[in-house]
Amino acid sequence: MEHSANPRRLILASASPRRRDLLHRTGCAFRVIPSLTDETHCPGETPAAYVQRVAADKAQTVAQEQPGFWVLAADTIVTLNGHILGKPGSTEIARKMLVALSGLTHQVMTAFVLLNETGQSAATEIVTSEVTFKSISDAEIDTYLATGEPFDKAGAYAVQGKGRVLVDHVTGSLTNVIGLPMDEVGAALRTAGLLA
Repeated sequence: MEHSANPRRLILASASPRRRDLLHRTGCAFRVIPSLTDETHCPGETPAAYVQRVAADKAQTVAQEQPGFWVLAADTIVTLNGHILGKPGSTEIARKMLVALSGLTHQVMTAFVLLNETGQSAATEIVTSEVTFKSISDAEIDTYLATGEPFDKAGAYAVQGKGRVLVDHVTGSLTNVIGLPMDEVGAALRTAGLLA
């Protein structure tokens, strides 16, 4: 079925304003329908398997609710020594995460899934970047916690926000750390004919 008359053939299955802003920069027309997906980590599940499963579940949930549209979904996790650091549920958990990350290099993985208009996979990929933190003091951690920024962020920081002062450098895709690896996503959208 030809949907060229509809400029919004693509749905972004995410509540993340960061993903919305990144995708908007491509000039691709889309609308946002967040996916209410259970993101519980299963026992024994590797970080890569987990992030890919959650991204796929998000995409499939929205595709089933909105047949006839392309759906893009993604999930981003922070891992340190193979352990997933999710969104901190409290100030104390956020503090422990930041202390653990201080002076070390960790990995940020984003899985994205693009489903076509019939709900079949058109692209799926996991992109990994490495983020190296500065050695940060307790006072710096307290100052950052006081901003309130860490609490809805995986790993308790936002590289694109006030948390950038904690980061020494990023190896690999910066947009991947923010939540959507735009080189890879852009290539998938172009292949699908959704982006010029």
